[in-house]
Amino acid sequence: MTIFSVKDAPPAEKMNGSLSIHDVRKYVVGIDELVPLLDGSRRPYVNLDNAASTPTISLITEKVNDFLKWYGNVHRGTGFKSKLSSWVFEEARDIIADFVHADLSDSVVLFCKNTTEAINKLAHRFPFKRGDVVLTSVMEHHSNELPWRKVAHVVHIDVTSDGRIDEEDFQKKLAQYGSKVKLVAVSGASNVTGIINPVHTYARWAHHVGAQILVDAAQLAPHRPIDMKPKDDAEQMKHGAKGDIDYLAFSAHKMYAPFGVGVLVGRRKIFEQGDPEYVGGGTVDIVNLEDAYWTDLPDKEEAGTPDIVGAVALAQAIRVVQSIGWDAIIEHEAMLTKYALEKLEKISGVVLYGDKNPNTAAQRLGVLTFNVNDLPHALVASILSYEWGIGTRNGCFCAHPYVKCLLHVDEKEAKEMEEHILHRDRSTLPGFVRASFGIYNTTEEVDVLAEALTAIANGKFREGYLLNKERGEYYRNDVEEKFEKYFQLD
Repeated sequence: MTIFSVKDAPPAEKMNGSLSIHDVRKYVVGIDELVPLLDGSRRPYVNLDNAASTPTISLITEKVNDFLKWYGNVHRGTGFKSKLSSWVFEEARDIIADFVHADLSDSVVLFCKNTTEAINKLAHRFPFKRGDVVLTSVMEHHSNELPWRKVAHVVHIDVTSDGRIDEEDFQKKLAQYGSKVKLVAVSGASNVTGIINPVHTYARWAHHVGAQILVDAAQLAPHRPIDMKPKDDAEQMKHGAKGDIDYLAFSAHKMYAPFGVGVLVGRRKIFEQGDPEYVGGGTVDIVNLEDAYWTDLPDKEEAGTPDIVGAVALAQAIRVVQSIGWDAIIEHEAMLTKYALEKLEKISGVVLYGDKNPNTAAQRLGVLTFNVNDLPHALVASILSYEWGIGTRNGCFCAHPYVKCLLHVDEKEAKEMEEHILHRDRSTLPGFVRASFGIYNTTEEVDVLAEALTAIANGKFREGYLLNKERGEYYRNDVEEKFEKYFQLD
């Protein structure tokens, strides 16, 4: 097995001009770390779990370390480091606004922990009234579905047999509920199938009935450019409604800055009204024993000390992405996706889900979900890790309804599965194995995955895997994973 790797990468002090997509791998932190295999050997880790979280890049960590020399708490501090940190923090906010083409005259960039918290914040702050409808889809991650249940009547748009949003059903439900629809909440791209949604078209449809739109861009932001306010085009003129994105949420940990920050960009007017979700230090102008008077945005919505370092890391991650260029990123990831689809399609016993056409790889993300013969998805993922050093993810990826639709799980089967889970048995949970690509992955790594899946499909893997029913995971009792050998909190 050969995996491209460079141990002696040049120092990553500054980005001088553009950064080649072919050089990015040199800067991935931990790219040369070896992981243990079942046979006692060690080999380079093949990270194909980027849809969950990406590794970071030394260009980002070095910027963070450089900032830490000047770190201080933001706002109201009179010391030089506090003032510098406040300036950097707001610079990061401006970089993020520019990244998604948000107009700060009517929008605000709010820092959160992650996409999930960002969507929950909007759910708390959006001025819903009794009877209001949130229109979302069966495709959604739980984080863009569960928060709406607490504040409005949720109506689901169906998906087609290949996993796409059923646009006929979408328009039908917009017509059915009309002005009751106050918000459309959709994913920019699926974390299960990699399908990219035409969010500006959906925005026009939402605006046509007087609704607004939230785009969950957790998967989209690392892989495609986002323009919250696209210029007028023929579609807009035709339908008489703008394709602007009203609210956008995404996370730094999926775009090479896993330092704990997320972003909600949204209409300033919504957040100027009413009380903030969290209250406390930094959210007020003045407090007495009876009243509190909220301060201006964005401070009003960012209670307590924010993740200053995380904001700096995200801003630098954006600079790295911009230095590489979207054309290069899209071309590289489309090449990997096409290559992987062609390789995996040839393996007897491997079943792919979603769009399996290699020729449309550029119109989707590099997120591939599959099963192997009748083997449990959790077993396949475990074998890939124990015997091949490949990191994937398995299960439903926090999108249970969507996965059940893709697998054609009927109502009876779904009820039986729910009963098992409620009795702490996750062994029957339906799902897939997911391999997902980032800007640093290579065709050599795809070859390793294909080789591994060929072996697994042919039954060439070791016996002795045991099932933990409560967790739905397979493990080995003949392996003692001593993680302290690799890392310790001293």
